Amino acid sequence: MTSLYDVSEMLKQARGDAKLSQEALARSAGVSRSTVARMETLAKGDMSVSALVRLLGAAGYGLKLVKTGHERTIEDILHEQRCAQD
Repeated sequence: MTSLYDVSEMLKQARGDAKLSQEALARSAGVSRSTVARMETLAKGDMSVSALVRLLGAAGYGLKLVKTGHERTIEDILHEQRCAQD
């Protein structure tokens, strides 16, 4: 299972891959720079899912649900089912 620490590391990686400073990412996502810093360091021991989704989107990433032990997302499975019905 992915921990909050892992998620904060993924957020830092996404920001780095996008070559954005905390300030630039925050501005693009419509949150404060301190929110980015807090989420990247887990300063309060938790994070806002809505802010995480906005920050990932601003860095060019999306959040997908994947069943533990699987690589396909729920979207992949639904797409496969729709294609099989056609």
